[in-house]
Amino acid sequence: MKNWMRANKGFLMFLMLFGIFRTAVADWNPIPSASMHPNLLEGDVVFVNRLAYNVKVPLTDIVLGQTGEPQRGDIVTFSSPANGMRLIKRVIALPGDRVEMRNEQLIINGKQAGYATIDRATESIKGVGDIAAVRLGESLGDRSHAIQVMPQLQARRDFAELTVPPGQYMMLGDNRDNSEDSRYIGMVPRALLIGRAERVLASADIMGNWAPRTERFGMSLYP
Repeated sequence: MKNWMRANKGFLMFLMLFGIFRTAVADWNPIPSASMHPNLLEGDVVFVNRLAYNVKVPLTDIVLGQTGEPQRGDIVTFSSPANGMRLIKRVIALPGDRVEMRNEQLIINGKQAGYATIDRATESIKGVGDIAAVRLGESLGDRSHAIQVMPQLQARRDFAELTVPPGQYMMLGDNRDNSEDSRYIGMVPRALLIGRAERVLASADIMGNWAPRTERFGMSLYP
């Protein structure tokens, strides 16, 4: 064993440095679910900048220093405060924000988000079947993005005004009626943030014939 390690020390060093790079600097994140439709699709692989917000000890949530502030509208990977699972959602509310939801519509610090219909679609949900979906443009201040709602599904479309605690963030999925987000798992402490998703590296139709979706390669996640 010692002889093998000595003979392959260069390769082992590469693996160690590669592991540190992935856990401390940059990473890629496969999208396994529909919670960020219509912006992220199952089979997308997104590039995640792990240095966007924090510098951490590799393989831990120990923050050594802060490098930037999460902004409303950022797409973020983080560890779920409920069970530690890695999730990807959008930052909706920042520490100190007052936020509520009325019939799918967000009100942040007393100002209602803007909404405009983009188009309609059909989404197939396992165990449920085909569901009619409405895609909307949602404007939060000077940033906007698309979301999706499915009125036929049961979902938490309303919550009373609350104030986001210091050092924590409210995360929502863009597929509002099919997302396990802060409405269910609570606010996300900054230490659990992994990084900011920047763009789609590659994509394949894993729900169909596994054909590459080349038009999504390199696609930015922000308008």
